[in-house]
Order: sequence, then structure tokens, then C-alpha cells
Amino acid sequence: MRPVFAAVALLVACAQPPPPPPAPPALPAAPSATAPARDRVISIVGTNDLHGHVEHLEVFAGYVARLRELRRHDGGVALVDAGDMFQGTLESNLGEGQAVISAFNALGYTAAALGNHDFDYGPVGERDAPGGDPRGALRARLAEARFPMLSANLIEKSTGRAPSWGNLHPSTLVEVGGVKLGIVGVITRETPQIVMPAHFAGLDVTPLAPAIAREAAALRRRGARAVVALAHAGGVCSRHDDPKSASACNADEELNQVARALPAGTVDAMIGGHTHQGVAHYFSGTAVAEAFALGRAFSRIDLTVFGDPSQRVEARVFPPQHICSDDKASRCTAGDYEGGAVRSDPRIRAAVETWQTRAAERRAEKLGVQVLAEVRREYGVESPLGNLLADLLLAASPGSDVAILNGGGLRAALPAGSLTYGQLYESQPFDNRVARLRLTGAELKRVIGLHLERGRHGIISLGGARLEARCVGSVLEVVLRRPNAQPIADTESVTIVTSDYLATGGDELFAGAGRPAPPAETSPETVRDALARELRKRGGSLGGEAPTVFDPKKPRVRLPGPRPVRCPR
Repeated sequence: MRPVFAAVALLVACAQPPPPPPAPPALPAAPSATAPARDRVISIVGTNDLHGHVEHLEVFAGYVARLRELRRHDGGVALVDAGDMFQGTLESNLGEGQAVISAFNALGYTAAALGNHDFDYGPVGERDAPGGDPRGALRARLAEARFPMLSANLIEKSTGRAPSWGNLHPSTLVEVGGVKLGIVGVITRETPQIVMPAHFAGLDVTPLAPAIAREAAALRRRGARAVVALAHAGGVCSRHDDPKSASACNADEELNQVARALPAGTVDAMIGGHTHQGVAHYFSGTAVAEAFALGRAFSRIDLTVFGDPSQRVEARVFPPQHICSDDKASRCTAGDYEGGAVRSDPRIRAAVETWQTRAAERRAEKLGVQVLAEVRREYGVESPLGNLLADLLLAASPGSDVAILNGGGLRAALPAGSLTYGQLYESQPFDNRVARLRLTGAELKRVIGLHLERGRHGIISLGGARLEARCVGSVLEVVLRRPNAQPIADTESVTIVTSDYLATGGDELFAGAGRPAPPAETSPETVRDALARELRKRGGSLGGEAPTVFDPKKPRVRLPGPRPVRCPR
């Protein structure tokens, strides 16, 4: 079975979407040089980790319009994004992100940073097209954007310099509401380990804080009164009611570390992403915001830029603002914002409806399976969804002994009810191919041991095996057994079915840290379509809480403690 993109490649090539609607009207001109300087308020409105969820953008446009109305006489609005715009839905993936760029153009975005998943599509069209530019789809979206795309710490390994791609910049200087505003973008240091290796070949990422500091200094020399960093790097905060509460946030997260590493006053605000969490806090004195993911909410930081240039910019951070009053409702309703009604913008609907129409039929396709209860997705601990999908992949791959899926590839729970292809797609949106490789039992145990000790990325899900890890003195010992409790011997040859992402070095599982990727056989079928094929074959009903899938009393993964596992020295 060919992947979804292959099934629609001819249609996409022959029927391009209509040109995006014109951008919103320009803000009023800045005061003349002879007019007395006035205090200005610049509202920074941030999105992050949209992952192709364009369905609520027309309502989001109403919030933006309301803020633009409020700022008409005292400042302006800068609409920005902190990366991972494209990958995740049929609406976006059918056109390799064209729907998102069309919508962002219509919304009038000021700038956006690249995220790691913005590299996912690879070449234009068929992902494995021979001789294709591995960044072809991304570069096509850069060319379509009517706003600058930013990444100050992305470099080419061969030159140590930024890639010379059209419309990719380390930073930009714009005028918003009469204020010169500098904006710099950076991408997480994890990127080389979590992007499909073939799509990131020849590229690297430098530390975030020095890149931000370098660009911020250059922007201020060019006259920037305020500087904002868009960082596809995130934080984790449990509460958003007190922006000065240090205890509410994990100080070890990347966004917090970056803020600490920046000299005071380097930037006036930061919009984060990547972790899909809510942040509305001051990290080391800098206002920082992140608004969950999937188009559920947006961030806002108001910068007061005083007419007296000797006064420091003041920043006020707002809690994440949910776009819909009920995230689970079939239709998004917004209500009021800042004392005024929020009205949907039909221009945004027009920008994406071609892609929504193309996706609707494929999304609604029934897989012939009834999900008895929601199959939960977990990331850092054993996942009912991961176990179920690993079992299905193993069954869809005769001759394989063990199936392995990565926690980061599990993107949404499977809801209760009659399962559709669209629901499976949102759970497994990546076009990763089915891959098989062979390791000895000893080699597989070493791979899993390193995965547990490093603790980076989501925990793996296993089909066809049970894992027990224990500390024997200072050494982490890994024991693998088949479901019938038979041990997998060190000398035994084990055939593993997984994704080509993992097989070729993704998440540093089978390769990385000096270990080359083992030889792998890759199928043209995507993991998602192999799962759909097996589900259609099985029919009937399934449930993630069934004892054969997930039993908390008999877990498939037993660890001596939380990851990263540390044995006493």
C-alpha cells in the first residue's frame, strides 16, 4: 500500500490551492520625527506547535483583530510563531504545509521560527524521490511565506554558516506601531537527534543563548527599541496564576536554561515551544510565554516602550488564552476578549478550505474497528497506545520478533467509538516507513540500556517482548523476555520491526553517540498504513486497557527507578 502522500501526489501537483487572501490592512504610520515621543504598547501574540491544526485559526483571527483594534491608537501587534507549524494533520500534510502558510499569510504574521518538525516532509512530493532536495518541501514553504522565517543557530556543517535558503534569516527588524522591534529565532539543541537523519544531513545546531545574544546586540545597533526571541525550545510550568512563582516551573527545561544564560536585558520577551506546555512566567527577569500546542491557545506579552529611550522596556506576561471555550466541542466558540466580541474571519477559512475539503473524505474513512474506551497516550512512562500500536505493527510484519516504537511518535490518543483513518492519522501523523533490522539479543539489550540511561526522548514501546531493567551494583542489567516468559538469549538473532526514523538514527536509539546505524530493510509502506491494514484485517473491537495490552500490575517495562536510570556508583 502506498503512503497517503503518494495517493494524492498527482492531485496536489495538478490542482494547487487558490492564492492566499491579502494580508490585513497595515497599521497606522508611525509618528513623525518632529512629534513628541509617546509611550507605546506592543502586544506580542505568539503561537507554537500548531502541527497543522488549522481548524481554529479563523476564530483565532478574531482575537488578533480585537487586539489590533485596541492597539490602533497606542501601539501595535506583532503576531509570531515559535515553530513546528506543519506536521500533524491531513489538511497540512497533503500539501506539505501549504495550508498553514496560506493561513499565516492571511492572518498577517510578523515572523516565525523554524521547529524540528518543520523538516519532516523532506523533498517536494515523494519523500524518497531519488536525487530530491532533502529540504525541498521546507524551502518551498519558505518561498511562499509573506513573513520572515528565522533560525539564528542553524548552520551548515561544511561552512559553519547559516544555510543560504530564500527567506530564512537569523533575525529581522520590523516596525510595529511606530516602534522598531527586533525578532530573533532559534531551534532546540535536540534537533539533530530528533529529525529524520536524511532530512537533516549536513546541518547542525549551535547553542541557543549565544546566537540570541549575538543577534540581539546587532538588532539594537540597528535601532531596535525592543527585542523578542522566538525559541523552539520549551518550558514546563504547573500553574500560570503567578508569573513570578519560581516553584511553578521546572528550572532544568531548555527554555529556562536559555533565559538564565542570557545577560540581563538581552531580550525583552521570549516565546517558546516544543514541549507543548503552558508557560507565562519571568525566567531570570525575562518575560517568557508558551501556549500548549495544536492550536488550542495563544500567548501574549505586552511590551511598554517608553517615549524616553533611557527607560527600560516593561513586559507584562498573560496566562495562555484558550481559543475555544471548550477544546472538545465540535464547533469552536470564543465569546468576548478584552471587552469586545471575537468574530471569526472568513478570509482564514477561505485560505484553508481547499485543503480541508481534500482531507475530509480520507479522514472519515472507517477502519472497521470499535474502540471500547479511549486508548491513552503517554510519553515518559509505559503507554497503552504505544503497546497497542507495537502489537499491531508486529502482527502486520510476519517474520519479525520484536516491534519497537518511540514515545515521541505517539501524538494523540485513540478516542472511543468507531475508529476512522483520520483519528489514526492524528495519532501517527509521520510518514515514516516500516523498517526491519537484525541484532543479537546482546546488542538489543545494549541499545535499550543506553536508551534508559540517557533518559532523553519518550520511552520506547515494545511488542513481542517484555523488559526488566535492574541495577546489579553500578551496572544496569537489561533482561528481555518473550510474552511467554522465555528469555531472549544474548546470542539469539532478533528481527526487529520499527520505523525508518528509528532505524536510521532517530532519537539516537539504534545509532548515535559513535554507534553507526545497523543495516535495515525499508518498506515503501508507512507505519501508519501498516497499522491501518492490520486494523481492517482484524475488525471487531479493541481497548487499550485490556490486560493483554496494558496491565499496571504486570507492566511490559519494569525499571529500578525513573528515567534516566542511574545505578549507584
